[in-house]
Amino acid sequence: MNMEITFEKVRDIIVSTLSCDAEEITPDTNLVEDLEADSLEIVELSMALQETLGVGIEDEDLEKIHTVQDILEYIQNKQQA
Repeated sequence: MNMEITFEKVRDIIVSTLSCDAEEITPDTNLVEDLEADSLEIVELSMALQETLGVGIEDEDLEKIHTVQDILEYIQNKQQA
């Protein structure tokens, strides 16, 4: 089953994982600079993505993920692989 990954779905996971407001999040939002996420929170976010969407971010790829758009593109690419 291939669930469509939308910005809204990813945003909702970020909101619940990082306890921030949905209004704060755009595709250009930087997880560390704008949302002040630390490395543990980024790992938690990856686990939440895995749980909810069935696709997480590999540990070695976490450092390449900076913005919400990065997450979206990463997951969409993983799904097509």
